[in-house]
Amino acid sequence: MSRESGGARTALLIVFAMLAFAGNSLLCRVALRDTSIDAATFTSIRLASGALLLAILLRARGKRPTAAGSWPMAAMLFGYAVCFSFAYRDLTAATGALLLFGAVQLTMTAYGLFSGERLQGLRLVGVLVAIAGLVWLLLPGLSAPPYLAAALMLVAGLAWGIYSLLGRKAGDPTAATGGNFIRAVPFAAVISLAAAAEASPDPMGLFYAVVSGAVTSGLGYVLWYAALPALTATSAATIQLCVPAIAALGGAVLLAEPITARLLLASAAILGGIALTIRKKS
Repeated sequence: MSRESGGARTALLIVFAMLAFAGNSLLCRVALRDTSIDAATFTSIRLASGALLLAILLRARGKRPTAAGSWPMAAMLFGYAVCFSFAYRDLTAATGALLLFGAVQLTMTAYGLFSGERLQGLRLVGVLVAIAGLVWLLLPGLSAPPYLAAALMLVAGLAWGIYSLLGRKAGDPTAATGGNFIRAVPFAAVISLAAAAEASPDPMGLFYAVVSGAVTSGLGYVLWYAALPALTATSAATIQLCVPAIAALGGAVLLAEPITARLLLASAAILGGIALTIRKKS
């Protein structure tokens, strides 16, 4: 494969992967806003659908679906997924994506500090700007997101950040993701049983959950992992910062969600500060 064709392939993989990641926010939001499906059922169907697709893909590659991954990673994956779903009952797609990816990057930066990395100069400025943007977004006011939903999404970002850190030594990312999705299904079954009295398996809600699990989660992760070998770690981290912008645009166009001045300013501060921190780290 020539360098030009390889570059075009990587670019296409990145585009579709980022659309898939933003699609997770849009699908979850529209399901919980416009159908009667409950958050616990959405989470369970999403994880089960992703597990099924990834198991099929791994079997096609001649691999045992549970050969990779681990229970701690599966617990973090479940923690992300369940907090993500319950948070999106009351958050717009844009606000949820911004809180999620901001928390992910800040979690990984905090781990770096705990591991002995030094934070100074423009890296320090970037972290402070990002934190200020997050505080600005959550300050009391008419356009501030509900605090419980915002807290749940921040916990989802924390869980995803830990999951990403654990996954750095997990080997084949696709195999590890498949194993983790499969192991996360029992956790989801427990939460569904606990919330069985409020379960509402709305047909369209179930459809959105299946698409979110099999396509924008399972297939989206496969596309992203296929693109990763051609990217530096810094590039990969920076590229993902476009997801909240895509989610905001999708939410405005497809879901008629408002884009407020507070959201725009907070987005600029959070994403700009994180981007500065990532680039200076490189």
